[in-house]
Amino acid sequence: MNTFYYLSTCDTCHRIMQALNLPNSVQLREIKGQPLSKTELMQLYKLSGSYEALFSKRARLYKERNLKEADLQENDFKSLLLEHYTFLKRPVLVFDGEIFIGNSKKTVEAASKAVNKD
Repeated sequence: MNTFYYLSTCDTCHRIMQALNLPNSVQLREIKGQPLSKTELMQLYKLSGSYEALFSKRARLYKERNLKEADLQENDFKSLLLEHYTFLKRPVLVFDGEIFIGNSKKTVEAASKAVNKD
């Protein structure tokens, strides 16, 4: 299923959502109101290849818990992603079996090409 995972209070997510001009086939998923399930996280993991790729090291909780100093492994990233929505790097777009994670210019351009390939 084509899904756009975002946070409603994130201006960057809204800007990217508008820039991508997502088709109606893309389900919008607000991650604070509907946190990721284990099954959904596993699906994102299979597409991305790692939990760390899905993990935001810019999250306030990451800094507050001083996790930069911790030797985090894949299982740690998985647990943290399931624990709190803020650890998911945003936005995440799953479209036609591809995954686009984050808000870098390169990622947004690639997502735009995928969504608007007609």
